Amino acid sequence: MGKIDWRRKLSSRKFWAAVIGFVTSILYGFNAADVTVEKVTAIITAGSCLIAYILAEGWIDSQSFQRNNGRG
Repeated sequence: MGKIDWRRKLSSRKFWAAVIGFVTSILYGFNAADVTVEKVTAIITAGSCLIAYILAEGWIDSQSFQRNNGRG
């Protein structure tokens, strides 16, 4: 079994949609208030956007570094 590419996984919209769907279902299953579900969904969405941005910028920076140092 190969290693998991966490950078790719954490920047995947499909992954975050699955996380939101799972958490939302669990919250509704425990009869959480609608406003609570909305807030949790908003927090997960905001966090996933931040993670994707950080990973994308890190990848861009590494590509730029490699090009500028003759490794790419």
